[in-house]
Formats: sequence, C-alpha cells, structure tokens
Amino acid sequence: MQRHRRTRTVGGLNCPWPGCTKMVHGQSGLTRHVRHVHHRITQPTPSAPSAAGPVPPDNEDPPSSPPHFASPSPPHSPSPPSSPPPPDVDPEERRRQIFGTKNYHPHLTGDPCDKDGNPLAPNTPPPPPPPPPENAWAPFDDEVQFRVSEFLFRKVEMSQGDIDHLMELWDLSMKEHGGCAPFKDHDQMYQGIDDIPIGSAPWKCFVAPPPPDLPATAPEWKKQSYQIWYRDPDTVISNMLTNPDFAHEFDTAPYVHIGPDGKRRWSEFMSGNFAFNHATLIYDNDNSTKGAMYIPMILGSDKTTVSVATGNVEYHPLYLMIGNLHASVRRAHRGGVIPIGFLAIPKGDRKYDNDVEFRTFKKQLFHDSIAAILKSTRPAMTTPVVRLCPDGHYRRVIYDIASYIADYPEQVILAGVVSGWCCKCDAMSSNLDGPANRRTKATRDVLLEELDDADLWDNYGIDADVEPFTEHFPRADIHEILTSDLLHQVIKGSFKDHLVEWVPMYLELTVGKSQAKVIMDDIDRRIAATPAYPGLRRFPHGRRFKQWTGDDSKALMKVYLAAISEYVDEKIVKAFAAFLDFCYLVRRTDFTEDDLNKIDNAVRDFHHYRQIFIETEVREDFNLPRQHSIVHYRDHIIQFGAPNGLCSSITESRHITAVKKPWRRSSRYKALSQMLLINQRLDKLLALRVDLGVRGFLPPLNDRPPDPFDVGDEDEGPVDDNRIIAEVIMAPTREPKYPRNLEALAVYTQQPDLPELTRRFLHEQLNGPTDNLDIDDCPDIFSNIYVHHSATAYYYSPSDISGIRGMKRERIRSTPSWYGHHRRDCAFVTQDSEKPGFKGMSVIRVMLFFSFTYDGKEYPCALVHWFDRYGAHPDSRTGMWVVKPDIRGRRRKPYLTVIHLEALDRGAHLFPKFGSRPVPDDFHYAYSLDCFEYFYVNKYIDYHANEIIF
Repeated sequence: MQRHRRTRTVGGLNCPWPGCTKMVHGQSGLTRHVRHVHHRITQPTPSAPSAAGPVPPDNEDPPSSPPHFASPSPPHSPSPPSSPPPPDVDPEERRRQIFGTKNYHPHLTGDPCDKDGNPLAPNTPPPPPPPPPENAWAPFDDEVQFRVSEFLFRKVEMSQGDIDHLMELWDLSMKEHGGCAPFKDHDQMYQGIDDIPIGSAPWKCFVAPPPPDLPATAPEWKKQSYQIWYRDPDTVISNMLTNPDFAHEFDTAPYVHIGPDGKRRWSEFMSGNFAFNHATLIYDNDNSTKGAMYIPMILGSDKTTVSVATGNVEYHPLYLMIGNLHASVRRAHRGGVIPIGFLAIPKGDRKYDNDVEFRTFKKQLFHDSIAAILKSTRPAMTTPVVRLCPDGHYRRVIYDIASYIADYPEQVILAGVVSGWCCKCDAMSSNLDGPANRRTKATRDVLLEELDDADLWDNYGIDADVEPFTEHFPRADIHEILTSDLLHQVIKGSFKDHLVEWVPMYLELTVGKSQAKVIMDDIDRRIAATPAYPGLRRFPHGRRFKQWTGDDSKALMKVYLAAISEYVDEKIVKAFAAFLDFCYLVRRTDFTEDDLNKIDNAVRDFHHYRQIFIETEVREDFNLPRQHSIVHYRDHIIQFGAPNGLCSSITESRHITAVKKPWRRSSRYKALSQMLLINQRLDKLLALRVDLGVRGFLPPLNDRPPDPFDVGDEDEGPVDDNRIIAEVIMAPTREPKYPRNLEALAVYTQQPDLPELTRRFLHEQLNGPTDNLDIDDCPDIFSNIYVHHSATAYYYSPSDISGIRGMKRERIRSTPSWYGHHRRDCAFVTQDSEKPGFKGMSVIRVMLFFSFTYDGKEYPCALVHWFDRYGAHPDSRTGMWVVKPDIRGRRRKPYLTVIHLEALDRGAHLFPKFGSRPVPDDFHYAYSLDCFEYFYVNKYIDYHANEIIF
C-alpha cells in the first residue's frame, strides 16, 4: 500500500530583482541566477559622487541645525516605490529602482582637483601614480626579506633572541648551498622595517609641567610633570587618505539615502544628519569651501589594563578614525583605526581618592592633552587643505570633530557632567525618564554665565570646573559628538549588570532564598544544555563564573530568555524580549524609517514591562544612565548612521593589537617607548603590504582584528569574498569509513528508508514533484555514495561580525562523533518565498550529508528530519516561534526526506522548551535535540537570524 506522504515544496524561489520573473530552485540556485543574469547590476560600493558633483536635493538647503529628539533631516525628494522596469531600462535607472538614490550634499561635494587645489574638468582621470621603484620590495632587497620581516614581526611576533637564533640556523643551512639567511640578526631586520618610507607617523612627546611657585606642602601629584605621547593627527589622516586599499569603501560627500520605497535610510556615517548639516554650516560660514571634501574626525579613548598581577599596569590610548571610511573598514581596522596618543594617568595616594581637587586636575589634564594633540588639525577646520585620496585624486579637504567613542565613565569626564546624569540630555538624575531637553554647548555657556557652581552641580549636573577640549575647536559641541555605546551601555551594562542580576533578586523576593537557589541552579543547567551551534560560547556551569567579558555577555544574550521563560513572571519575560529586540535592532548595519519605529516600539515595551521589577521591589527606580541611554539610539542613528560603526568594541579590540600585544612583547621596563616603536613598525609594514598588494606583487590583505564579542571558532566567521545572497557548499572531505553502496549505507547509518527516499528525490530532481509516485517508477542509483560530515553556508550578514563585504560563513555539521557525542545540526529551508519571515520557512535537522552521481551529474544532498510549526504565531511570552519534530504514525516515526543541498538557507538554532521539570544534573547538551518535544526557534542566535525570523 502506498505510504502516505506529505508534499513539502522546497525551492521555487522567485528572483527578487525588479522586472525579473525567473523562478529558481533553492538559495544557491538564486545566487547563481543573480550572478549570471544580474551581475552587472551590483550594489555600488564606492559612494563617491562624480567629478561634476553630486546629485543635489530637489528642494532648498537644509537648516543648519535640526531640532533634537525628533527626526527632521536634510531635505530629500522621496522616490516613488519601485515597480518593474521596462524591458530595455537604463542600467543606472534599474540600479536606482533596486537600491534607491543618494542625494549628495550640494556644496561640499568632494570634487577632484590638482595637487595645487585647482578644480578639474568633470570626468578627468586621476594623475598617474609615480613610477615604481627599480626594486619593488625596497627598502628590502627582495620578496623573501619583506615576507620574512612581515611574518616574524607582524604575524608571529617573534622575540629578538628567537629571530637571532632562527637567522643563525637559517644561515647554517644555506652555507652548503653558497647562500645565507635573509638577515644577519634582528637589528638588520628592524632597520629594514624602519626604512620603509610610507605609513610613517612618528611618535612625539610633550610635557605638562607643574604649576609654578607650588608650596613645599603641595601633594606629589601636583608637583609632577606628565608626559603625553602623540602622533600628528594631520599626518595620520593624510596616511589614511593615501591608502588605495580604501578606494571602494570611502564616501567623499555627505548624502541622504532614499530607498526604492521612497523612504529615508541610514547606514554609513556620511548618511547621517550630522555630516550633512555640518557640511552646510561650513559652507554657510565660508562659500569658498564649495567643492571641498568633508572629513569627519572620529575619536575614541578608553583605559585598559595590561597586567593586574604585576601592579595593575594601565594605559590610556587615544584613537583616530574618519567617517568617510565605511563602518566595515573601521570594524576590520585595516589601517582605519590608528592610535594617536597615550594620555597620562596621574596617580595619588589613597587619601586623594575622593579629593575633589585631584579629580578635577585629572579631568582637566585629560581635556588639555586631547586639545594639544589635535592642535595641528585646527587650521584645516576652517581653510581646506589639499590631500591625495584613496582613488588617486587630489581633493581639498576640511576637517571637523564629529564623534567621540567612550564608555559612560569617560563620557562623564568628556561632557563635564556629574556622574549619574545623562551626557546627552538634561534629565534630572533623580528622574532620568522624565522630561528633558538636549544638552548643547550654547545652553551650557548660558548656564555657566548665570548660575553658581553649586546650582549647576545640583540642578543641571554640570561640573563647572571642567572645560571640554571641544571649546578650542570650531563647530565642536561635546554633547553633540558623544555617541551611543552598544558594548558598555547595552550588552555589558543594561543586560548583564542590570537585567540578568535582577532575576535572582526577583526570585528571592517572590519564592524565598532557598527555592531561588534551586531555580537558579536549574536555569544554569538549562543554559548548559543549549544545543551546539557554530561560534556559540558554551556555559558548562551556567552563568556561575566571576570574570565577565563582552564575549560572555553577548553569548548569554543568545540563550538566556528561553532558559528563564518558565520560571519568572510573564512581564519579566516580555521585558527581556523587548530589550533583546531593541539590542538586535540597533546592532543592524542598515536602517529604514520602519526600523526606527520598531526601535521606538521596543523601547516603549521594555519601559512598560520592566515595571514588574519595581512592583516586586527589586528596584526602587530606573535612574540608571546606561539603561536610560537607549532612548537616544534613534537620534544617534539619524545623526551618525549605524551604531555598530561607532561602538567601543572597535577601540577595545584595537587595544589588543595597539596596547596589550606590544606590552607583552616589551621588556616591561619603561615599556611605553617600546610599545610606541612596535606600533610604528607595524604601521609601516602594513602600509608597504597594502602598497604591494595594490601593485599586484602580493594578494590582497584580508587580516581581521581580534573580536572582543565573539570567541574564535573554526565553525563560523567572517569571509572576505564577493557579496552573494546565500549559498551552501558541501565539505570537500569524503568520509572514508562509510559504505559506498546506498543499501549498505542505509544499514550502516540505521536509516532503512534512505534508498527509497533518495530515489524519490532523484525522480523529483529529474521530473519535478509527482503525486502518488510508485517507487518502481523512480530511477535506480548505481554510483558510489559519498558521506560528508558537514557543509558550509555562506550568506550576506553585515550586521554580524563579517568580512569587509558583509559576508559570513558557518558550518552545518552532521557527524556521529563530535567530542565524544553525535551532533546533528539544524538548518532553515525556504518553502514559500511569498510569505514573510518564518511563515515561509521550515526547520530541518540534518541526519546525513551525502552525494552521488547520476547521468554524469553530481547531486549533493541531505537526509533531513522535518520540524512543524507549533501555532500560527510566535509564542506570546518570548516572541519566538515554537516548533516540534514531525513524528508520524502509531510507531512514532520521524518524517524524513532527502533534499538538495541548495534547499538549505543557513543554520538554525533550536532551544528546548523545558517546561516545569528540572534538567538532570548529568544531562549532556548533545542530547537536547533528541529529548524534548518542543523547541524555540532562536532568533537571537545572531543578527542575521533576528532579521529573517519574524
């Protein structure tokens, strides 16, 4: 009798390109179709306007300063919603209908000029580069010398003694061949690095002397001179601008991006209101700046400890970036995040820990040092200077202090406000959720003029003794340029330090201390029982560890909601869900007006449901500056573009390469001078490496920075490859221990239906779906069957830690042995591309990856177990979809099919719905997908999943 089969249509995706009616099979087929048919219509990476100037808005110039806490923007002319283009539509018109339009600033247009600043005719090509030197590897003798220097100094970070020993052995091995080692010793190698003529920005030092005529009884910290090491920021910016590696990730003018739906979009820094409006201010103050290129300077600073064991050694680096570079470049560093200063850290005896005068001294020294470091850029903030740019053109450029990245304690110092107050608005510290206005330099100046210091401190949160460094530079307003900080405000602050800590306090107050401990232990076991997933940090003991990092906080965000959902009040679950939705929304790379409304809704819901913590007396109020900061994220996006391009995670990860590793390479004695020299040599090597790559002598450089959020994992990571929609590729390794015959493989894997399912799959591949198909009508398969233990999904996910073009990879595993246990990962399959989000998708679990050949064609495929959606809508408490394994018949058999590898979209993470029963102490996470009846589809596993599962 014919076995009842449910028909599952996998594939059948419509091409999303306007005017194209092609239907393809699976995401990989869609990718190939896009590559071959639409390859000429790609999203533009260079955002620069033409030499003739950008496309101006159709109406009048924008106001010089938009109101705060609203969303007025530089004016734009909405584009009509996209519609299918005529058959022979112009490629540029089709590009606009797909990606929208960018209305560039009408005055500061970044027009090319000659090296003397004279304007060029439209479409004039850049001047030819200087002729290459006779020795392309100069100052090194040859390629071997350069590559050895780069390998030993930049990659391996070998010590001087080990370099000498290696050269000695190398020289010994080459003598019998009449050769010698590339270098005599480390001194010769270092001299070669020091002689590199490009990428140089020498370190300098100035001294802040003590005040004259100090009494003998003055404290020691007041008598000392303080050294501040710095690089000329103008030279650093010039080096950035001459880097040809940035040519396709560089904006030469502020712009307003209008999507194909006619709505405003924000992404890069230059798409925000700040850049557009400050460019207007510059032009209004001096019309001769017309045609110049606006250079927004982005600063960042943060103390970092390099050694606790040897005396709590601290450094305070200051970093410089420019907003013209795309956020992907800043996140990947690649010469786009440069340390320009090491600020002094005054130390005093314990008796001065709470001394007001000492605290004020440290704050003002901090501001005065930054002002002195940036002094060389001030002339170019009003009068343009000519600089060579990444595309080879010269342009007149004008600088502007545009943003400052810092955590809350440093923001308090920068803004000159009292701790506990907001640095962006004047909400009372005792009522941060109350009515407030934007803090501005103009308002601060008026208040300083009219009120006494005590009144300023108590009623406005202003520290009158601190003068911000921005007072010395035109157009700079410290309150305006302070940016939101995802890492410390949201991930470490509001989530880990607030919400996670409030849960056990809530349990103690509602069920008592002893029962609360029992519940928290089970929550820890639930977290430990999380199924494996590429890149997911494991918590073998739950959340019970002392030293929290950004890695831990971000990893816990992915699994914590599902772990607590059955143990806490529904309002707490919804508060967590709303907060997590906010976190994942603001971490995106591109924003639309609809996204801003979603952010507003998430903040509103979070504020509503968090009241449960006051109702249960966990909290008396929510006057927490870091948590309060979430109300400013909408304005941040409108002003500066995506927050993840201005996050302190950028500077924290830069600490590793600029501070911590150089310190470890030093002798520890007077380490700073050695660290500065190491940084200078690294910059020179990187500059020469990029230059050699551009000239074709070496492949492009794809180094990635250490990531302070995610743990390294071979199963997932960024990919520096061309942008595609999605693709899944079988692992190249054919596992040797499996039978090559289909029937024998079925016995070996204990999957008796494998031969029939594979033959039915092949029939559908050859003839399309057929109802009531008899197995005798299906083709026989006689080729060898090859088993693979994994496949790799590649997809476009710029909001996650991705490559410079936004690509990410993750490995989907199906193996009988993974660290001593089986591992069968899950994945998403698109079934109906017309339905939004998860309504058009299903989850499968891969039981076997295998491939075979029929009629000369290879078929990579997977034996999969299907999951069914439980309910027509996401779970009302958590906001996550719930699925259950598709089990059928009286014998409770899993519903299995064989599908083409192209049908897989990417990996899926399921989290068990544990119910009220506790998890056994010895339960192993490898069995989580086998032992539970219902599962949450984890939309918090990464930002790409959060965008597609709704």
